[in-house]
Amino acid sequence: MRILTAARFAGLVAAGALALPLAASAAEGGGHITDVSYSFEGPLGSFDQAQLQRGLQVYNEVCSACHGLKFVAFRTLGDPTGPGYDDAQVAAMAGLYQVADTSDEALPGDTRTAVASDKFPPNDAVGAPDLSLMAKARAGFHGPYGTGISQLVNGIGGPEYIYSILTHYTGETQDVAGVTLYENETMAGGLISMAPPLSDDIVEYADGTPATVEQMAKDVSAFLMWTAEPKLADRKAAGARNFIFVGLLAVLLYLTNKKLWATVKKKKAA
Repeated sequence: MRILTAARFAGLVAAGALALPLAASAAEGGGHITDVSYSFEGPLGSFDQAQLQRGLQVYNEVCSACHGLKFVAFRTLGDPTGPGYDDAQVAAMAGLYQVADTSDEALPGDTRTAVASDKFPPNDAVGAPDLSLMAKARAGFHGPYGTGISQLVNGIGGPEYIYSILTHYTGETQDVAGVTLYENETMAGGLISMAPPLSDDIVEYADGTPATVEQMAKDVSAFLMWTAEPKLADRKAAGARNFIFVGLLAVLLYLTNKKLWATVKKKKAA
């Protein structure tokens, strides 16, 4: 677990139990979901590297206090279709975290500084679920306008759902059985146990992008889509190549068929 100062942890703990309300809302059908335009949508879409880097920053500074990414290896942060960090940057990022020491000499509970080959450590501090697969965890994984071709064009669903959760707080609260719940238009029932985790300028982007709630929500939801589908762009590229190959093969078969049957058709015509 990464060590945080008390002041910083107090500011981050609002990132609480994001995945639990997401799963509950998915099971009940959910509420309002905003259709968000992402660069990775569509048959030829790919991740925006700068956006992934900003989303990682939001995760590190806001979400990681309560949520882990236990299925994501630090080395993948250097993928050219991902955040695209160089080896030194990946090593520096890994060095911010402590992971379980599994060497023969280690005692139970011992930790060591993470290296690039390690995965992000799990974070069970407040019982908040892991975010590695959150963008695909929503039941049905439907976009705002359904599935199939419409889903390809109009939205994937998971990242848009996360974006909507983060941006649809009304500012009102309700006390239920001694627990404070927050009104959220995306949640089934309109209530969520997680306090609003984002506020304007809660992070300072290195590239100077204004850190509005909407911008941070879009960036971190895109980053979480990448953690769930790190090979998305590669699969789309492979699909495009296969489509072109099949198209060329179809043309060749058509021309071959015409040539083979041309003499027979001429005889019949005579």
